Amino acid sequence: MTITADETSAPVARERLASSCVCCGSADLASSPAILMPFVADRAFGWAPVEIDDSWGLQTIRNGMAYTICKTLRCRQCSHLFCDIRFSDAEMNALYAGYREEAYVALRDHYEPGYRARNTGLVEIVTYKPGIEAFLDPYLRDPLTILDWGGDTGSNTPYERRRVSLDIFDISGKDVVPGARVVTLEQATSAKYRLVICGQLLEHTPYPSEVLAQVRKAMDADSVLYIEVPFETVMRQDTPDRETIKRHWHEHVNFYSQSSLTALLRTFGFDILDQNVLAINVAGSDVQILQAACRLAR
Repeated sequence: MTITADETSAPVARERLASSCVCCGSADLASSPAILMPFVADRAFGWAPVEIDDSWGLQTIRNGMAYTICKTLRCRQCSHLFCDIRFSDAEMNALYAGYREEAYVALRDHYEPGYRARNTGLVEIVTYKPGIEAFLDPYLRDPLTILDWGGDTGSNTPYERRRVSLDIFDISGKDVVPGARVVTLEQATSAKYRLVICGQLLEHTPYPSEVLAQVRKAMDADSVLYIEVPFETVMRQDTPDRETIKRHWHEHVNFYSQSSLTALLRTFGFDILDQNVLAINVAGSDVQILQAACRLAR
């Protein structure tokens, strides 16, 4: 099946293993072997790692640990870096339903000892909301109605005082903050909002163009879309063959460059108002995020 955001957008095929860039559609890809981390493989597929020993009787296979293999792909056109495995809707639900709740935390702590303690810091309310607001303020008009697409509980949604409404569309199934409303996909895409937020979402999404195609339905000429994705360390380094460095994949199946985020937005029907790199601290670590503010292409 082919998904396009509109009639002029380049198509991106929905595949189990990607054969083209999920941002710009180019098939000019470099690749390198990698593994899918055991927690993700187990939660999404039910595939646990196994230890092969002599009892297996495999005459041509060496003994050792067997993990889920994949490939790291790098687009030579827009520099996007991504895992070739693209999760289905059912696998995404298996991976993210009850996100960071007990079953999720217990399984992840089993594979990644110490995660439970780290999770406490990860679920704290972010401290950089003023930086988001300062970035967006020049482009927003009141009354400020907000749709937070993938907004979890809404605790990290900006403009607590200024907004007149907050709708949240998310697959985690969590309770939301007071004053917010959980909406279905049909409800979200049948309304129009002044601000649509996709914060820390598109790095998880197998086909980000599909999210953008749905998000467009919640926008009109006065709407602003705010995109926020991690600017991963490997993407900030001046390394020509990044695919040979990225040897494992976890929940973030897309690593964006500034050029790949630009290509994604322009290819799928958005005019970019502004872009920025914001340095923040999350759970004691200094990280950077890519910000983009855009409107529907005119």
